[in-house]
Amino acid sequence: MSKSNLFENFESGSAKAWKQKIQFELQGKDFNDHLVWNSIEGIDVKPFYHSEAYSKAPDIQHNASDWNIGHSIYVNSVEKSNTHALKLIESGVESLHFTLPTVSISVEELLKNIDTSSVPIYFEPLCLSEKLIKSLQDFSLKNKTSFYILQDPIGHLARSGNWHENLKTDLHTLKQTIALGDTLKSVISVDLGLFQNAGGSMIQQLAYTLAHANEYLNLFDDESIKSVVFKVSVGGNYFFEIAKLQALRVLWYSLTKDYGLSIDCHILTQPSRRNKTIYDYNINMLRTTTECMSAILGSSDTIINMPYDHLYHKDNDFGNRLSRNQLLILKKESYFDAVSNPTEGAYYIETLTHQLAQKSLDLFKDIEKQGGFLKLLKEGMVQRKLKEHAQKEQRLYDEGTEGLLGTHFQQNALDTMKSDLEIYPFIKQLARKTLLEPIIPRRISEELEQKRLKDE
Repeated sequence: MSKSNLFENFESGSAKAWKQKIQFELQGKDFNDHLVWNSIEGIDVKPFYHSEAYSKAPDIQHNASDWNIGHSIYVNSVEKSNTHALKLIESGVESLHFTLPTVSISVEELLKNIDTSSVPIYFEPLCLSEKLIKSLQDFSLKNKTSFYILQDPIGHLARSGNWHENLKTDLHTLKQTIALGDTLKSVISVDLGLFQNAGGSMIQQLAYTLAHANEYLNLFDDESIKSVVFKVSVGGNYFFEIAKLQALRVLWYSLTKDYGLSIDCHILTQPSRRNKTIYDYNINMLRTTTECMSAILGSSDTIINMPYDHLYHKDNDFGNRLSRNQLLILKKESYFDAVSNPTEGAYYIETLTHQLAQKSLDLFKDIEKQGGFLKLLKEGMVQRKLKEHAQKEQRLYDEGTEGLLGTHFQQNALDTMKSDLEIYPFIKQLARKTLLEPIIPRRISEELEQKRLKDE
């Protein structure tokens, strides 16, 4: 039997025929009540999807085969950080993310013996600095590099409630660094993860991120912005998270096309903290595995996994090795880098991508009509909307509609954590003067965990 005749004996089923068959099997029960899931995102998920939904398939640009295994290093000591980085590369890490608490570092010493031509490197300074950009630029002129600088003064304002210095100085410094860093891959980043970890819906995450990035496009429209790094956090809603990442690329391409620009959308992804727990902590490995899978299939450029004990242990080799091995197994043993377009033709994911993109675009347009992201942030509108959705989601867990395994259901009564806490796993409150209310990330299980700790 030839391959061309393989399906000749099978009738093609229309969407109408499928639904009629389902209605028959339901024996009079309501289709929508029993089989349509009303998601918290405001998107109704149907029990099946069909090609008839499209006049043509959505054009989604993605490449899920070209992704890097990343690892974060906080640079307290340049020498120790360099030694650590070299060991990580030997163990399979393909990309490095350095957090810089000070800009007074030697780039040459930090990157000593690292093959910067094959290892993409992200630098996240905790302050804006023309000096740092010049140092990295000088290094790039002498060596082949892929350097991404994660500078986001508006994101810093949203997170902390204050500018680094002030509005005028911060944006002037950023403008100068754009001009200085012409050999760097990117000098601007936008943190979608802040909205995700604060409890925002996916539509809010995408719309606020787009509006946030649009502020930079409006401020630096004459500057040479080659790429923007989007820092994304992914949660446990597997297919929705894949669609969220794909929708981000669709929206960014649409926005920059309207400006007549060609600016790369570079995605740096890590698992969310929002659904992680300190009790039954090994389940965090299951959560981060599926979240990393979503990140890969959604076409992230670099993925930095979160150790299972990240919430309550100091940085340690064991937790880091396990988190690294999760990505290595996905890449080297599960072949998650073998197919460039694994979700193409999956009508469910393509439909979700289109719906998320459209709803986010509508919200983005509304934000722009009201004056833009920065204006609404200063007025407290962004914070208020994020809180409203976070509270709505929290109620689903508190009422038992949703739940985290080992925390909201199937608790291990013998599980104790008080003696294992090396770092404080909850929100830290520090009274200080701010220009505006900061956006505060909050985990779903915090209140319940605090009660359990008290009762131990």
